[in-house]
Amino acid sequence: MQLVFASNNKNKIKEIQQLIPQTIQILSLEDIGCFIDIPETADTIEGNAILKADYVTQNYGYPCFADDSGLEIDALNGEPGVYSARYAGSHRSDNDNIDRVLQKLQHETNRKANFKTVICLNQDGKQYLFTGIVNGTILKEKIGDQGFGYDPIFKAEGFSETFAQLSLEKKAEISHRGIAVRQLIEFLSSK
Repeated sequence: MQLVFASNNKNKIKEIQQLIPQTIQILSLEDIGCFIDIPETADTIEGNAILKADYVTQNYGYPCFADDSGLEIDALNGEPGVYSARYAGSHRSDNDNIDRVLQKLQHETNRKANFKTVICLNQDGKQYLFTGIVNGTILKEKIGDQGFGYDPIFKAEGFSETFAQLSLEKKAEISHRGIAVRQLIEFLSSK
């Protein structure tokens, strides 16, 4: 079976291909001739994952899955959420996004937050959603140089290190994306 992953991130595609059953071949957007940046115009993380998967299924006819992720901070009413990648503006610098969060939380004592990933799978005329959430706290300064995005200021519950201090393997074990991907793989393996 072939399944499109609505992404052109070759590392992400390779990683997922290694995790799923060998009977399923993952195709990238490029593999199916889709060279546009699929618009992410929904106001929720779930909505963006659905938009991307639906775009591929409706325009190319393939079974497809897509993901979207974001950081949700309690004291900021769930911000940056769906705008996580461009929180500081359209130039999308990780450091600028982190600085904006730290500035907004400057006088805040509630630093609870979560990372959330939603994967939408369109297969056999049905839609399935898989959600991974990791709860934690936002630190007052950046620590660590691994990972990307908000990893240097996010410490997951039960851990003394930030996501940016963990090895990629350890982060994949506990991360929001790892949780959602394992749910997807379990579902695909059971079919």
